[in-house]
Amino acid sequence: MERSSAVRGHGGTDGMTASEPLTARAGTAALDDHGVAAALGGLVDGTGYWSGKGALAGIERTGRYLAGRGEQGEEPGRAGEGSWSRFIGRIGAVALRAAVEPTRDERRRRLLALLEIWADSPFADPRARIRTGLVRMAEGGPEAVRDERGAAVAVGWAPGGLRKFVDLRAGEADPPGLGTVEEVTDVPRGGWGDAGQVRRLVDLVRERGPVPWDLDAVAGLRDGTGMGRAAASLALAGMVSGGYLPHLDDRERRIHRLKVAEIEDGVREPGRTSPLDRLDLMAAVLPEDPAELWEPQGMRAVAERIAHAWRERYGRRTVVPERTFGTVIELNPSRLSAGRFCAAFTDHASIRGLGSDLDTWIRNSDFRPFPTAAGEWDLLDFEDTLRVVVPNLFRVYAELPAGDPVRAGAPGLVRALRERLNHPGLLLDAGNLSRTVGDGVADVRDRFGSRPYAGPEPLDVANVDDGLTVVVDGGVDRTGTRFRPKLYFRPAFYGDDERSRTLLEARAGSRYDPDVELVEWLRGPVCERIVERIGDPALPPGTYETNPVFSAPDVLGRAARGIGVDEDAAALYLQLLTLYAPSDRNVRTWNGWKAPRHREAADVLVEHGLAVEDRRARAGRRLFLPGEWIHAGKPYQPMEAWKAELLGLERSYNGRLENPPPLPTRTLPELFARAWELVEGGRGPSV
Repeated sequence: MERSSAVRGHGGTDGMTASEPLTARAGTAALDDHGVAAALGGLVDGTGYWSGKGALAGIERTGRYLAGRGEQGEEPGRAGEGSWSRFIGRIGAVALRAAVEPTRDERRRRLLALLEIWADSPFADPRARIRTGLVRMAEGGPEAVRDERGAAVAVGWAPGGLRKFVDLRAGEADPPGLGTVEEVTDVPRGGWGDAGQVRRLVDLVRERGPVPWDLDAVAGLRDGTGMGRAAASLALAGMVSGGYLPHLDDRERRIHRLKVAEIEDGVREPGRTSPLDRLDLMAAVLPEDPAELWEPQGMRAVAERIAHAWRERYGRRTVVPERTFGTVIELNPSRLSAGRFCAAFTDHASIRGLGSDLDTWIRNSDFRPFPTAAGEWDLLDFEDTLRVVVPNLFRVYAELPAGDPVRAGAPGLVRALRERLNHPGLLLDAGNLSRTVGDGVADVRDRFGSRPYAGPEPLDVANVDDGLTVVVDGGVDRTGTRFRPKLYFRPAFYGDDERSRTLLEARAGSRYDPDVELVEWLRGPVCERIVERIGDPALPPGTYETNPVFSAPDVLGRAARGIGVDEDAAALYLQLLTLYAPSDRNVRTWNGWKAPRHREAADVLVEHGLAVEDRRARAGRRLFLPGEWIHAGKPYQPMEAWKAELLGLERSYNGRLENPPPLPTRTLPELFARAWELVEGGRGPSV
C-alpha cells in the first residue's frame, strides 16, 4: 500500500470531479444513475441524492480506494447520501431482490451491476476489517485518506454537521482518520455474501433467468410469522420496508397477486424498524450455494429462514383468516398495518407499551417539550393502538364473524387498555389550550395552580401541574411563531370530578387530539355493552352481528310486519338504514346469500318504494335509501344523509363526509332498534 495519500473535497456537496462517472465494466455507466434509488427503495435513504451523481461509480471507486487500487489522486466520489454503507456485511437483502421473479428487469439490471461491483470490492471480503460510523471533519479537510495502516473515505452527510465514513484497517493499528470520530461500528463478518457467492448469484440469474416465484413459499412465510400475505410476499422478494411504497407495475402485482391497497398495507408491516434492522433481518436468508434457489423447494427454504429471523426479533403472531385481513385493510387503519392491527387483538401482550405499565415523562426538545418513555417506541406504539384500534373496535365487533380470533380478542384488548390507563405514570395528549381560556401558562394558574411539573429534567418553558393535567407553554420556531400551549393528562386520575371538568373546559377539544374522548369511551357503558355482545354465545359461530336475523330478531320481526315484506327484505332494509358500508359483497357475506337471493330482496324493497337503484361512486352497491346522498373522499365513506345523521357523522367544510366518525353510542341491536323506531314513527328516509 502507498505510504500516504489524501484526496480533498472540492467545495461541492457531492465531492465528484467534473469528469463523467466511470466504472470498470462496460455498460454499467449506462445504468448510472437514474433508477438506482428506485431499485434500492426502502433500503437506502435520501433518494433525492441518488440522481445524476454517479452512484454505482461512487461505490466502486470507494471500494477501490479502500483496497489501495485507485489511481494516485483519484477521488472516490459519493453514492447518494452514503446509506449504501449499511450493505457491508448485509448484502443478502439486495441479492435476494436482484434474484427473484417479481423484480422488474430495469431494476434487476441495476441491482446486478451493483452486486458485480460489490464482488470485486473489499466489502465482499470476509477477512476485511471494515468499520462504518460518523466523524466530525475539519472544514476543508480531505474526503479520503490512505497510508500503510489502511484507508478511510467520507461517504455522506449526517445531522449535526457530521459525516458518514467507511474505513478499512490494514494491520493492527487504527486506520488513518478524517477527523474526530463520534461513532464507529465494526461491520458484520462471515455471513452470506462473500465474493464467490455474490458472483455466482449474478452469473446464475443471467444464465437461468430470475428465480421463479413460489406462492406456497409466501403462504409458508405468512403462517410462520403471522404477518399478512402482502407483507410476506414483499418480504420474500427482499422488499421488507418501513413505509416506503414501491411503485409496482401491473406485471409485478400479478406475480405477487396483490392489489394496490394490499401493497400499501404490506409496506407498513415492519412498523418503526430502521433500515439497518430490516437489512439484518434479511442478511442471512439466502443459501450458501445460490443455485439452491432454483431448486423446487428453494424459495420455501428462504421463507423458512426469513420466518425464523422474524420470530427471533418480533415473535410469532396468531395467524388470522385471509378474509379478516381483507376486512381490516378496508378499514384503512392508517398508522398500523393490518397485521399489527390484528395483533393488538390476538397478541396484545406483545405490543410495545401494551403488555405492561408504561411510565412516561415530559422532556425538552428543539421543537417543544413532549412526552416520552424509556423504550424508544413504547409510547408511540401505545398511542397508535389507542388512536387507531379503539375507533375501529365497533367495526371489528360488527363486521367480523363470531369465533373470529380478532373479534374474540377484543375483550382482552379492552381489559389491557384499561389496565394501562389506570397506571398513574402514564401521560397522554389532551390537545391544545383553548384560545378562550388563555395564551400561556400565566393565564391558567387560577385554574391549575402554580405547582410546576416535576420530571427527570426541568422544562425549558413555563408549565404547571395539578396532578391530573400538565400545561406546557409552546416553543418558538425559526420564524418566530409561538406554538399554542399543550395539555397533557394522567388518565389514571381522570373521571367525574372538579379537576377533570377543569381540564375539559380548558382544552380546545379538537377531534384530532382525541385521547380524552377515547379514555372516556373505553371506560363507558357503550364499550362495556359491546364487549358483552362479543362474549355472548348466543351469536352462532361464523355468523355476523350485522345480520339482524341473529342479532335483533325481535326488531326484524316488527320491521317485516310493519312494512309488509318477508324476512330477507326486512333484514336488507335494516342493514341499509344502519350499516356504515353495506356494499353488495359485504351484505352477501354477512347474510350468507348468493346473488339471486340478494337480488330478490332488493327488488321487494324497490317495489315498496323503500329503496332506489342507482350507480354511485365508491358505494360498492346498487341499492340506496331514498333522499340526499353525501359524497366523501378516501378513506371516508359516502352514504345517505339520513343514515349519516343516525350515525352522528358530521359534514366537513365542503359539505362532504370527510371528518373522522364519532365513537359509537349504541350496539348493533340497539342501532337496528333505533332506526326502526324512527321509521315506525314516520321519520324514516324520504325523497
